[in-house]
Amino acid sequence: MNLQADGQDSAATKPEPALSDSDSPEHSASAQSSTSSAVRQRSLWRWTLALALPVMVQQFLTLAVSLSDRLIAGRFLGMSESQWAEYAARYGQALALQSQPGLGWRVAAAALIRASEQQRLRVVAYQSAQTTAGYLSWFLSSFTVLVAVGATAVVARHVGAGEWDMANAAMHQALWLALAFGLTGSLAGLLATDGLVRVLQLQGEAANYTAAYLRPIFVALTWQMVESVGLACLAGAGDTVTGMWVLSGVALINLPLSWAFCLGWGPFPELGFVGIAVGTACSQVLGSLAVILVLLRGRAGLRWQRRFCRIEPELMARILRVSIPAGVDSLSVVVWQLWFLSIVNRLGMVASAAHGIAIQWEALGYLSGGAFAAAAMTMVGQSLGGGSPQLATRSGWAAFALGCGVMCFMGLVFYSLAEPMFRLFCPYPEQGPIIQAGVPVLRLIAFAMPVLASCIIFTGALRGAGDTRVPVLFTWVGFLGVRIPLAYWFTGPHWQLGLLGAWYAMVSDLVVRGLAFLLRFAFGSWQRYRV
Repeated sequence: MNLQADGQDSAATKPEPALSDSDSPEHSASAQSSTSSAVRQRSLWRWTLALALPVMVQQFLTLAVSLSDRLIAGRFLGMSESQWAEYAARYGQALALQSQPGLGWRVAAAALIRASEQQRLRVVAYQSAQTTAGYLSWFLSSFTVLVAVGATAVVARHVGAGEWDMANAAMHQALWLALAFGLTGSLAGLLATDGLVRVLQLQGEAANYTAAYLRPIFVALTWQMVESVGLACLAGAGDTVTGMWVLSGVALINLPLSWAFCLGWGPFPELGFVGIAVGTACSQVLGSLAVILVLLRGRAGLRWQRRFCRIEPELMARILRVSIPAGVDSLSVVVWQLWFLSIVNRLGMVASAAHGIAIQWEALGYLSGGAFAAAAMTMVGQSLGGGSPQLATRSGWAAFALGCGVMCFMGLVFYSLAEPMFRLFCPYPEQGPIIQAGVPVLRLIAFAMPVLASCIIFTGALRGAGDTRVPVLFTWVGFLGVRIPLAYWFTGPHWQLGLLGAWYAMVSDLVVRGLAFLLRFAFGSWQRYRV
C-alpha cells in the first residue's frame, strides 16, 4: 500500500473550502494542508490496524490455550468446594481427636492432618510446575528460530528473483534441517529433563510434575520444528494465510485435547496434570501433518518433489548463516528469562505459582504490543523501501501510539481486576497465599505498560529498518546490567522483598530499555540502514 499516494488522492477529492472576504490565500493553503495531513493520518491508522489485528487474533487464541491450561491445573485438578468442606470438617475433627487420651487416636489424627496438607500442597505444586514448564516451552519455540528465519529469508530471496526451482530446493533443505535439529533437540531434552529442572532450582513435587510435563513436549519437538519451518518457507513465498489458519487450528484443537487427556473425557485416558502436555503435543503433531499435506499438494509455488530431496550442504549453510545469529539472540533472551525464573523459584512454590499466573495475565499486554510491533516492522520496511523515511517515521509513531493505548487499557484492567483475575485460577482456601503474593505484582506491572510498549513496538520498527545490532545490546544491558543484579538484591537478605522485589527488578529493566528504544527511534539514525 502506497500510503502517501492514498492520502494525496483522498485529499484531492475533497472540495476546497470557500474563502470569505477575510480569508487570505495563506490561510486557505494552511487549512488544505491540515485537512490532507488528517486524512493521511487516518489512512496510516487504518493501515496499522489492518496489519495488527489479524496477528492479535492469532496470538490471543494461543494465549487462550495457556489460560485454559492454567484453569485446569488450578481449579479442576484441585478438590471441589464440597470436597474441601468435607476435608475441613475432618481436619477439625482430627484436631479434636488429638486431645483424646491414647496413642491410637493421635496417630489417626496426625495421618488425617498430613493427608489434608498434602492435598493443599499438590495444587500449589501443579501451578508452580506450570510456571517453569511454560518458560521452557517458550525456550523450545525460540529453538525453532535456528532454522525458520533463514528458511524465510532464502526462500524469499529466490522467489523475488523468480528462481522457483531454487526456492523449492531451499524449502527441502530447510525441512531436512528442521528434522535434524528437531530430533537432536528431542533426544537432548529427554535425556536432560531432570537435570534442567534441578538447575532452575525447583524442588519437591513441583520439580517432579515439571519433568513429567516436559517429556511429551520434548517428544513433539521434531513435529513442532517441521511445522514452524514449513510455515516459514510459505511465508517467504508470500503466503502467510496458511500459517494463520494452521496455527489457529492448532490452538483450537489443543483446548479440548488438553481437557480430555487431563480429566479423562470419553475414550481418552485420565492422565491428570501430564494430560495437559499430552494434549499440547498431539495438537502440534496434527499441525505438522497439516503443513506436510499442504506442501505435498503444493502452495504458493512451493511443493515437495523427489528431485529436490538430495542433501545440498552449500544451500543448508546459506540457511544457517542467516538463522543461527537470530536464533542465538532469541535463545539468549530466553536463557536470561530462565535465570530470572530460577531466582523466583528460590522463593518457594507459592512465589513461583503466583509469578506464573501474573505472567499469563500480563500476556494480554505484551501480545497486544507484539501485534503492533509486527505492523510497525512491515510499515517501516515498506516505507523505507519506497524511499520515504518520513512516512517510515510516522508509521513507527502511529504503531506505538495505537499499541501503547491498547496496552495502557490492559494495564487499567490489571490494576482494577487483579484479585478476581487471580481467583479465577485460585478458588480454593489453600491458594490464598498465591493470591496475596500475586495481586501486588500484577498491579505493579500495570504502571509499566507504556515502557513495555516502547520496548516491544520500537524493536519491531527498528527491525523493519534493518537496525538489529544496537537493539540487541539494549536487551543484553537490560537483563545483565539491571534485571538480574537487582532481582538478587531485592530478594536477598538485605531487602527481603520476595516476589514483589523480583518484579521491581523487572520493571526497572523495562524502564531502562523502554527509554533506550524510544530515544533510538526518535533520533532517526535507523533511516540510513541498508538491507
